[in-house]
Amino acid sequence: MKLKNGAEYMESLRKLNPIIYYKGERIKDVTRHPATAPHVRSAAMTYALASDEEHKDLATTASHLTGRTISRFTHVHQNVEDLIKKIKMLRVLGQKTGTCFQRCVGLDGINAVYSVAYEVDEKYGTDYLERFKKWLIRIQDENLMVVGAMTDPKGDRSKGPADQPDPDQYVHVVERRDDGVVIRGAKLHMTGGVNSHEILIMPTTAMDERAKDYAIVCAVPVDAPGITMIFGRQASDDRRDKRERLDSGKPSFGAVGGEAVIAFEDVFIPNERIFLDGETDFTGVLVYRFAAHHRANYGACKTGLMDVLTGAVSYLTQVQGTARGSHVKDKVTEMIHLCETLYCSSIACSAEGWPTPSGAYMVDTMLANVCKQNVTRFHFEVARLAIDLAGGFLATLPSEYDLESEDVGHLVKKYFSGVSGIPTEHRMKVARLIEAMTGGTALIESMHGAGSPQAQRIMILREGDLAKKIKLAKALMGIPQKEPAGK
Repeated sequence: MKLKNGAEYMESLRKLNPIIYYKGERIKDVTRHPATAPHVRSAAMTYALASDEEHKDLATTASHLTGRTISRFTHVHQNVEDLIKKIKMLRVLGQKTGTCFQRCVGLDGINAVYSVAYEVDEKYGTDYLERFKKWLIRIQDENLMVVGAMTDPKGDRSKGPADQPDPDQYVHVVERRDDGVVIRGAKLHMTGGVNSHEILIMPTTAMDERAKDYAIVCAVPVDAPGITMIFGRQASDDRRDKRERLDSGKPSFGAVGGEAVIAFEDVFIPNERIFLDGETDFTGVLVYRFAAHHRANYGACKTGLMDVLTGAVSYLTQVQGTARGSHVKDKVTEMIHLCETLYCSSIACSAEGWPTPSGAYMVDTMLANVCKQNVTRFHFEVARLAIDLAGGFLATLPSEYDLESEDVGHLVKKYFSGVSGIPTEHRMKVARLIEAMTGGTALIESMHGAGSPQAQRIMILREGDLAKKIKLAKALMGIPQKEPAGK
């Protein structure tokens, strides 16, 4: 792998020249700007894990295309073991960062596009998969970070892509040339977009024949001409402009994944980087597979975050002298129970994985949707319990500047102290970590990342096979499966 550690990853980003704006000003270096640097450090952990002897087996694998050692974040799953190792890797990374480490979306996009490109080629005689393999081998060999770009602005959501008053509300082809196409539009909420190397563009919904120009899958470098990114604001991001020493843990790695708008203004895509173009009948299955892979991840990475949050609040109860209370033990037990129950979902949908015609493995889609639906509840409940156990001082805690003030520092140390022998600074530090992990943005992402809760409920009902369940009930009751028409 060309990029072997976090330092090399950061240096590779400095060699790029993407157009990125934040609060109206252009960011020159995402590795150093206070708004983006925490997210870069979090993504860098994915590179560091691959160099860690303890976790190398989880973070790396052999490419099925070349046999060379690659990052698991660039791998096409070849069996159930691959799916399970991915889940274990994501939990470890969640534990080490306490936040989003951003490479999952690209990984899920790679796996969805690979399997669908194979099936498109089988039906239409195209060569999308060979193009994709050549692109992917470079991604694997250089260990590049890919942002999976799926979510379009959508404009008037009562209308589909082809019926929008503004056609740019969905990414689409505006010009066709012998050597490629020109695209226009935007992708929103792009996790890790500003600190990736490549963008893998995919349709956001199933499409009909009228939307052929919108059925485009392609890859483009982040600094290609015509691409502009706008980095999103997050809770307490101004605090990172002059970061307090006590803002440890999550603020060091970013609030969530560093989401951005990516606008495409007449961006040229050469033919060799086009992996689907106009085959609308495959857009639905592509979205379906991507969503299932991505929803499976949430029971792993969010479990890692919940591990950290449970540990943080347990330590705080020790500092505050409340750890032995029966109600405290009950609530911590419930946090652990919810965390492990969620992890079960990710493991289960991976263990029930199955091979697509391409050989790439898919997770069980029903269990993946159940997994993500659980995330929208369990993570919130764990956060609620953490806030409950921590106490109201999370919302009123003075700053580090007050702690170190010659005028009032002694008052902060005196009145925010806990158990004798533990510095006030430690209580404040763990409080800041809990604040960061329960302060809104992370929970919004848990709720809406990989699709809103309603999206999973739609898929759960669809996958539920009610007709089969009705047959089971009828068989048990002795009622004929095909009843006579009522009078």
